[in-house]
Amino acid sequence: MQRRMTALFGAVVVALAACGGGPDASSNQTEAPAAQAEAPAVDHSAMTMDLPEGVTQEMVTAGKAIFEGAGLCATCHGADGTGTALAPNLTDAEWLNIPAKSMDAIIATVTTGVAAPQQHPSPMPAKGGSNLTDQQIREVAAYVFTLSH
Repeated sequence: MQRRMTALFGAVVVALAACGGGPDASSNQTEAPAAQAEAPAVDHSAMTMDLPEGVTQEMVTAGKAIFEGAGLCATCHGADGTGTALAPNLTDAEWLNIPAKSMDAIIATVTTGVAAPQQHPSPMPAKGGSNLTDQQIREVAAYVFTLSH
């Protein structure tokens, strides 16, 4: 079992490293720089997403950094949270291992892990196997909340 998981993990790491994008996405950018200058830039900090009580945009930003780094979340859920062979998509409407898309449910899931995932090969350890503080768990949960709302 250990050998199988190691091989699967290695394959996922290679696949994630290879996912740098498709063909040169910047090829169309040289055609219409004037049109781009006219379009207003999207200010994500000013978006009108309703964050749960007590959640700030700063928490979401910190949670994204933890998700992609020390929290180890991106290792299994992918850098953008769209899932991998190891863990489910966190950006869609279907949540497999959590009763509700609430902050409390996300915090509980990150804190305790998922002992028996519904559609993936291995359990998620408590705190994703990392040493997250309670505040970092809240920040990751804030970011994960925004992925599907």
